[in-house]
Amino acid sequence: RSQFPQKKSSMPSFTNPSAIEQSDAQKFGDSPERFRETDHYEQEYIEQFVDRWDRLIDWEAREKAEGDFFIKLLHQHGAKSVLDVATGTGFHSVRLLREGFDVVSVDGSPNMLARAFKNARERDLLMRTVHADWRFLNRDVHGEFDAVICLGNSFTHLFREQDRRKALAEYYAVLKHNGVLILDHRNYDRLLEGNSKSGKSNVYCGKDVEVGPEHVDDGLARFRYAFSDGSTYHLNMFPLRHGYVRRLMREVGFQRINTFGDYQQGHDDPDFYVHVAEKEYRFDTDMTEI
Repeated sequence: RSQFPQKKSSMPSFTNPSAIEQSDAQKFGDSPERFRETDHYEQEYIEQFVDRWDRLIDWEAREKAEGDFFIKLLHQHGAKSVLDVATGTGFHSVRLLREGFDVVSVDGSPNMLARAFKNARERDLLMRTVHADWRFLNRDVHGEFDAVICLGNSFTHLFREQDRRKALAEYYAVLKHNGVLILDHRNYDRLLEGNSKSGKSNVYCGKDVEVGPEHVDDGLARFRYAFSDGSTYHLNMFPLRHGYVRRLMREVGFQRINTFGDYQQGHDDPDFYVHVAEKEYRFDTDMTEI
């Protein structure tokens, strides 16, 4: 077990008299580190935080950082229909719609979906949105898709292993027989080993917000998001280890899994991992290989 010291020297000195009110608005209470529940994310993505989310991402900078990585991946797998299960404010759904993919956009946060729909309309695009819980995805989303994408470190909102297994099983079920799942997450291995205190990456590119961990142990990574306007918000997430995610994917039934680090193969210590898991059954796949 590893834990960062509670002093926050790596974070900015932004002060805001309403910081306690903001924390309460996210319903963390007096003991925020005790919230290790899958469903609590709905309380964390309050409207004020969602209104600032695109400042954290910086769409233009993120598009430049990603390039056409995901678009190429989808084309390589022959994908035309895509289920974006972690739409957020719509960055990837919008990019894929522009590229001609048939996209359905899902999120568990109504605030995020509302913002995503607005972002799409501002770009003359019509987004098909569905408010759904991943654990019951097939109840609310009908049909099959060539690809499921779960990006933006979203899978870490699931705190219980049975929730993670159920979500992966739901992704698997909604895919066509030869479909592909693309899922990313932070390099929590590095964080758990105490080798990183920064929360910025090529996924969160905004310049007027500082991101960093306030608390890390084997069951919780609590991050602080301090914006230049003095507002501060937090997210509680489960620190997924790289090998653990690959093992879960295999055990759910996915076959070949390719993992990229910061959009490259062979990157041993990236900020973010991207797992590409194929559903198509392969007789020559060694299921014991993690």
